[in-house]
Amino acid sequence: MAVAKPLELYAERAEMEVIYERPEALQDVPTHYCPGCGHGIAHRLVAEVIDELGIREQTIGVAPVGCAVFAYKYFNTDFAEAAHGRAPAMATGVKRLMPEHVVFTYQGDGDLVSIGMAEIMHAASRGEKITTVFINNAIYGMTGGQMAPTTLEGMKTTSSPFGRDSEEVGQPIKMAEILAGLPGSAYIARRSLHSVPEIRKARKAILTAFKAQLAGLGFSLVELLSSCPTNWGMKPPEAMAWIETNMVPYYPLGDFKVLDAVKAL
Repeated sequence: MAVAKPLELYAERAEMEVIYERPEALQDVPTHYCPGCGHGIAHRLVAEVIDELGIREQTIGVAPVGCAVFAYKYFNTDFAEAAHGRAPAMATGVKRLMPEHVVFTYQGDGDLVSIGMAEIMHAASRGEKITTVFINNAIYGMTGGQMAPTTLEGMKTTSSPFGRDSEEVGQPIKMAEILAGLPGSAYIARRSLHSVPEIRKARKAILTAFKAQLAGLGFSLVELLSSCPTNWGMKPPEAMAWIETNMVPYYPLGDFKVLDAVKAL
């Protein structure tokens, strides 16, 4: 039996159809995220949506403070860096000054739900025509794994070593449900990044959120349940399973507000 030579194998592979490649809206750079972190998945989904809609040249992103503070390094679009929690306020200014552009914020739970709570609430209430991609990994990632406003009951962190006690610090905050109740919201959804089927649903939700902005329908946000294996003290596969068994029951997935005009997109 003849064995194919290396050059023959290379030629055969070169003729194969490419079915998965880096989106044009994503830079070809090394990642600084930890192994198993969901930010890389989320970045790709946003980039794929930007490419699909053909809006790369008119898109402006606003980066947060947190693990995704260097988000501007990864996207092949214009970007701005906001002060901690102030991304919605900066995005509001950019969108109002340049309404023809597509403006999105990319924020974590510490940035959006803690120091930036007022900013996101008022942006949604005003119906600002921006889109927010919100990463919820139930912990402060960049600063050492402290308890976040989204940390689950009983979850151990560096600042809650015996587990979160809701009698002392309150219940974990469900942002999608809160923002869905504000009149300026056009599309509010929660998805997860723990499995391939859920990732596909997350991509569809992000696409809908950007379409809502393009149609000028109001504020849109997609919350994404994500993993933080490093600060959770788990291996990546364990972290993905933990999302499904622990986060999803408390943070149910689905659409929490969809205007009729959004459904028609």
